[in-house]
Amino acid sequence: MKNLALIPNLLIAGTLVSCGQKNSSPNFIVIFSDDQSWVGTSFLASPDDPRTKSDFYQTPNMERLAQMGMQFTDGYSAAPFCCPSRKSLLTGLTPAKHEYQQDRENWTKEFRKNLTIPQALKKANPKYQTAHFGKWDARYDEVTPEEMGYDFSDGLTSNATGGSKGADWPAAVADPKLIFDLTERSCKFMEEQVTKGNPFYLQVSHYAVHLGMFYTQESIDKYNKLSPGEKHNIPEFAAMTVDLDTGIGILMDKIAELGLLENTYIIFLSDNGGRTSQPIGGEQKFPGNFPLRQGKGTMYEGGIRVPFVVIGPDVNPGSNSHVPVTSVDILPTLADLAGYKEVLPEKLDGGSIADIIRNQGIGEVVRNNPYLVFHQAVDRKPQSAIREGNFKLVKTWEENKLELFDLSNDVGEENDLAEKMPGKVKELNSKLEFYLSEANAETRKIQKGKSED
Repeated sequence: MKNLALIPNLLIAGTLVSCGQKNSSPNFIVIFSDDQSWVGTSFLASPDDPRTKSDFYQTPNMERLAQMGMQFTDGYSAAPFCCPSRKSLLTGLTPAKHEYQQDRENWTKEFRKNLTIPQALKKANPKYQTAHFGKWDARYDEVTPEEMGYDFSDGLTSNATGGSKGADWPAAVADPKLIFDLTERSCKFMEEQVTKGNPFYLQVSHYAVHLGMFYTQESIDKYNKLSPGEKHNIPEFAAMTVDLDTGIGILMDKIAELGLLENTYIIFLSDNGGRTSQPIGGEQKFPGNFPLRQGKGTMYEGGIRVPFVVIGPDVNPGSNSHVPVTSVDILPTLADLAGYKEVLPEKLDGGSIADIIRNQGIGEVVRNNPYLVFHQAVDRKPQSAIREGNFKLVKTWEENKLELFDLSNDVGEENDLAEKMPGKVKELNSKLEFYLSEANAETRKIQKGKSED
């Protein structure tokens, strides 16, 4: 009866919101999980492949996201580590053009000059209000969210803010990884913008499911009673994952309550692939990112392929796309959907996926280069990858090792075609080296940085 009494008020609120936002600029919400594997949910990351979901984690609200929108089976983060992937989402540039530059003395100063998502949206419509809640992770340069255009933020947050590897874990706590605090403030931000009639951009950057493992008592009690999977078998990690899922569900309920679904695009993805090992738990029959190879920190699919779902007013629910997309595509996509009139910077690596989501997931993303490049060096093991079509080249610089894979029939990167297809290796390596040269990217390990990952 209590819930029934709320219905008239919710209907009125929804009606007012719909009327108030009719024909206005769309809202945008990015839900950014941390270290979440491509197979770290209970929905199939690739609908035709039964191996591509967890055999232990239960994530009904992430399933709900997939059912509401379009899944990109070949969705990538820009990097296999936290910090560079966040800078890339913000600017639409691969890490080769910011964090892994040869000119280490000046790169942080130059990074501050780049166009960002909040800046682009405000140029499209000055009424946009922008907020970043959660993990910012600007380790190396300490650029603030406000410097990059955000109106509201949590400031210079890091892994430690949400409970990192150095904390006393695993442990049951009231608000694991600040999931519910982030969700509550995100809901409040949306309410305020609806009341004021402002379009908004909200990025909710969760600390989960990064180590250490924190969870609610209710969740750990649940998973301690369940049979572990052959791929995923750690109750503590499963409990943290389901708490993240609960936070996402609360956020989605508020979006629906506010009547925002008709004019809001929601993007759900992870900052990089899942870890290849955990400090606790028994042996697994299959690796945690199976069927993908390796994981966080590498340029194999397990390190960069991530859950990637887009929801919006012109996106078919329950649809999927096999077009390769990446987090650097988010800035140009949002600018496109918001009606950005200026010419985007020529140096951008991403392209708009607006036509793809409007066309049943079919089409081609137009970028400045017809391939995707992934790169790391400096304080990381120098490694790069380039994907064009279904072919992917992985280059390990210290050994000058080149590996070639056909992802159309080898998503696990088990069959190295380099010796059989030397022409394709030469072609892709030439394109990769040309791109990195133009980007002035470093390809050596030259210094030790702050790399708490």
